[in-house]
Amino acid sequence: MYIFDGATGTMLQAAGLEEGYCPELYNVERPEVMKDIHIQYLKSGSDIITTNTFGACGLKLEDYDLQDRVREINIAAVKIAKEAIAETKPEARVAGSMGPTGRFLKPLGNMSFDDIYNTYREQADALIEGGVDFIIIETIIDVQEMRAALLASLDARKAAGKTKDDVQVICQFSFSEDGRTITGTPPDVAAIIVDALGADIIGINCSLGPEQITPLIEKIASVTNLPIICQPNAGMPQLINKQTVFPLTAEEMGPLMIPIVDAGATYVGGCCGSTPAHIKSIADAVKGHTPKPRAYVKPKTFITSRTKLVELGHNVKPLIIGERINPTGRKVLAQELRDGSFIRVKRDALDQVEAGADILDVNMGVAGMDQTPLMEKAIFELSMLVETPLSIDTLDPIAMEAALKNYPGRALINSVNGEEDSITHVMPLAKRYGAALLCLPISSGDLPETAEKRVALAESIVNRAYEYGLTDHDLLLDPLVLTLASGEDSARQTLKTLRLYKEKFAFPTVMGLSNISFGMPQRPYLNGQFLTMALASGLTTPIMNPLNYAAKKAFVSSTTLLGWDPGSAEFIKEYGYEDETTAPGNVAPKGPEKTSFNSSDPLANIRHCVEQGEKEAIVDLVKQALDSGIDPLDITKKGLSEAMNVVGEKFGSGKLFLPQVMLAAETMQAAFNTIKEIIPANESLDKGTVVVATVKGDIHDLGKNIVAALLENNGYKIIDLGKDVDPEVIVQAIKDNKAAMVGICSLMTTTMPQIDNTIAAIRDAGLSTKVMVGGAVVSQDYADQAGADIYAKDGIAAVNHANHYFESLEQTK
Repeated sequence: MYIFDGATGTMLQAAGLEEGYCPELYNVERPEVMKDIHIQYLKSGSDIITTNTFGACGLKLEDYDLQDRVREINIAAVKIAKEAIAETKPEARVAGSMGPTGRFLKPLGNMSFDDIYNTYREQADALIEGGVDFIIIETIIDVQEMRAALLASLDARKAAGKTKDDVQVICQFSFSEDGRTITGTPPDVAAIIVDALGADIIGINCSLGPEQITPLIEKIASVTNLPIICQPNAGMPQLINKQTVFPLTAEEMGPLMIPIVDAGATYVGGCCGSTPAHIKSIADAVKGHTPKPRAYVKPKTFITSRTKLVELGHNVKPLIIGERINPTGRKVLAQELRDGSFIRVKRDALDQVEAGADILDVNMGVAGMDQTPLMEKAIFELSMLVETPLSIDTLDPIAMEAALKNYPGRALINSVNGEEDSITHVMPLAKRYGAALLCLPISSGDLPETAEKRVALAESIVNRAYEYGLTDHDLLLDPLVLTLASGEDSARQTLKTLRLYKEKFAFPTVMGLSNISFGMPQRPYLNGQFLTMALASGLTTPIMNPLNYAAKKAFVSSTTLLGWDPGSAEFIKEYGYEDETTAPGNVAPKGPEKTSFNSSDPLANIRHCVEQGEKEAIVDLVKQALDSGIDPLDITKKGLSEAMNVVGEKFGSGKLFLPQVMLAAETMQAAFNTIKEIIPANESLDKGTVVVATVKGDIHDLGKNIVAALLENNGYKIIDLGKDVDPEVIVQAIKDNKAAMVGICSLMTTTMPQIDNTIAAIRDAGLSTKVMVGGAVVSQDYADQAGADIYAKDGIAAVNHANHYFESLEQTK
């Protein structure tokens, strides 16, 4: 058991940190203060102390115009920590802290993966040069930012000639009360992603107290054998006499860490609100406790999106990889991609998911076009649109890396073969980006006809994968499906290959179903029959069209007969309503009607478009609605606003997450822009003006940016004053723009009183502007005590409050 330290910010504030002063600059200008804080923690029982570098990457130091001093500040921080250790506890170690950049990566924000990677790489290089024992990437709320920071840290370690024995990399996420990060990632998915990428330790810090974090630690422990770290806040913050107080005393917090240790954590400490007294209590409690033995987790093959994981293998129900997102043989899709349209790609994704696809294969191979920008765009769009994990289907290593880099999950690569060029290009990418890899037994154009030859070639590919550091649970096998037209024994050899694969490797198996019937009549019938036999022979994951009625019915029937459908529930659900004497053979029966883009109601089409995030399609739909004489106000209220209400309800109930909400909002904005282009003088679309700002002293603006984007996309004029804004500036902006509403936020407990000061300044100026407040540390109680009119717990709530208020203003006119 190892004890980390507690909050640095809390201690710096107690030591006199002034509002607006860069905390990391203390490493250079006030090193004695930082050294004393380290010594206090070491004397209280800390085995590992954290450098004062949480915001010392270039992107964060820009807020203080210190971006050119990254190396100096980070190395100084490590030096201070080492001096404190040498004087107090020589066996202790140093963890170099890297916190969030405060920026979102594309497509949620405007930062590229490389931008974020580069800022973390610069900081990691400096920390390792300074001599840290750990790099701790902490308080991260977006898995893409964590992926970039982790890769940067691993690369910095390698470049310095260090190994895991010298510098371990820790990944700590921060979760909300719903058990997910702000962008929707649950703990088990986060653990799988960073485990596959090469993290050494994983865990949770900040946001929550020990009691709220314990079940999240249990989820992490259920999917990984990596060591686990946990640094909770000293309880959930409360407002007492207009001061933010973390309610857990030192005596209370120590015992509350015992369930966390029993859940699997071997590194523990504190975050916001914790002090040396808290750390002493934690050390006394956990070091005097014998934890429950941690259960070993047998490695499994997982594929994930940002928000969802699926397991592949012989001990779980077979899964479907949807094959439709592929322009090969689809002239219309290929032409749309040439034209820059991804409407059909997104519709194919949604249709396949609705039809039962568990993974979506993504192929952007359009003749004569560079796959890289197409693949990057497809990954951006689909990762925002669906929770379903993706399979990256390309032979182009540049396009493959672009996809893997920008995919916020653990992808499947489809595929690698036995040719040396394929192996040397694909396997390093699979290892670097933590992807699973499908192995196809082909080499130098050779198509092995017998099962034995395929297994031998597959074994050679698997052995090469081991050389690149890939493991059994990273690999999947394809039996190689040749068309029946190639020989009457082709199907038999494929089925035999599946059986031999299962006996020899027990890896998940994947195959393209439709290949068997190429050039044959009655293809759906042959595909369905072959699928049934393949599943019985050891196929775990067919690549197929789930929209093909015969193939889908064969799949559901087979999984039912093979015992993967308890009580035949899925079969009955799918086919229990059919009339057996009239059910069609190759066309799905007509089920319940649903709203679609083909509805006769233009407003229904617009609503559907917004809900599904169809930014490209909304433009034509709005034009058609206007051409048919529908009033722009009806389009806004009965189409766009109603759709966003549905999106908001789904977000509130956990059915949608921030990426999908942002996509829907962008679609709505595209609709507004279209109406304004056609009818420029239409004032009915201007909902009103809202001033937004982060309060003075607070340099965090991620939450404010989300709210501003959602409000703007919902038709409001936004005056964004940025971060660290004086109350007087906010008051003047309200006056200058005649704003009926102002939204102010605080992301730091220390700057929350500035909300009170800002509201007081607004009222002292005699302004009746509606004041809406929010932020990670703000609560309804605080909003009430501060005199705010509205508390918005998130971006969707802010939009709903704004809509309600501005509609009430319209009614009073």
